[in-house]
Amino acid sequence: MSETVFASDALRDHRPELSLPPDFDAFWHKTLAEARSHGGAVRTERVTGQHLLHTVEVDDVRFPGWNGEPVAAWLLRPRGAAEGPLPVVVSYAGYSGGRGLPTDHLLWSAAGYAQLVVDSRGQGHDTPDRGEGDAPQWVGGVMTRGIDSPHHHYYRRLMTDCVRAVDAVAELPGLDSSRIVAAGGSQGGGLTLAVAALASEKVAAALVDVPFLCHYREATRTSEGGPYLEIVEYLRRHSPHLVEETFATLDHFDGVHFATRATAPALFSVALMDPICPPATVYAAFNHYAGQDRTMSVWPYGDHGGGYGRNTARQVRWLHEQGLSPQQ
Repeated sequence: MSETVFASDALRDHRPELSLPPDFDAFWHKTLAEARSHGGAVRTERVTGQHLLHTVEVDDVRFPGWNGEPVAAWLLRPRGAAEGPLPVVVSYAGYSGGRGLPTDHLLWSAAGYAQLVVDSRGQGHDTPDRGEGDAPQWVGGVMTRGIDSPHHHYYRRLMTDCVRAVDAVAELPGLDSSRIVAAGGSQGGGLTLAVAALASEKVAAALVDVPFLCHYREATRTSEGGPYLEIVEYLRRHSPHLVEETFATLDHFDGVHFATRATAPALFSVALMDPICPPATVYAAFNHYAGQDRTMSVWPYGDHGGGYGRNTARQVRWLHEQGLSPQQ
């Protein structure tokens, strides 16, 4: 671990009791098997010229996700890269965001990596979320959409898409499927933990930046803003008997539980003044992470932006130390 001197002993040792559902592994095994059973090809279209980029090649990608539905992504690669497959950063978006534009994602190609930027269904503009089954009234964004059952919940669909993005790497030319880095911040960090667990045999490293979707019970009690408050508002409006039922659903999508199944080397980050993803929820996932090679970058005065660009520079250096640079 690095820089944990800034964190209190209570945070460094924070390892809350798990509320892992007894059907957790079976639930996800069945979910992913069903998604893969739909088959479907990965489709790409070269669109570099539309964005007037001279050092990067850009493909508009569609790959099969939940229920075989097409999920949008961008594939960016450095133009004129040396022959041989490139390591690829599969990146996931923060809450209420999607893949955006290729010009939003130039850092990893500048560092010599390929990058697959995954859209978030129903949050980005290019991948609709058609939903599944009936659900009670939901509040605000997507946190309570389908919260009556893990089978209906929004994150079952989105997390499935994220795993299928890793599956899609093998069908994209010029990428090294043995050097896949899962990466994201906030919601993207929570999705990275899910992928590191559910596609553990394919993920070579994980970059988990100020992760959201971790330890819902604590987060809903201590978060001062952001999407966790959608759950608070939902429970405020409904009968108290729904509290345990609600958390029983959310337990299937909790980054702390995924952390117990993830083994790839991981670089986490935490911001000790983060009002949206409280530090204790990040440490809960970090301290339960099953991989032995795990490092925490601590930003003592950081808000939800964490270390901003300094954290990204640290991630690039850390990947080199892991033997995952494009030149290795």
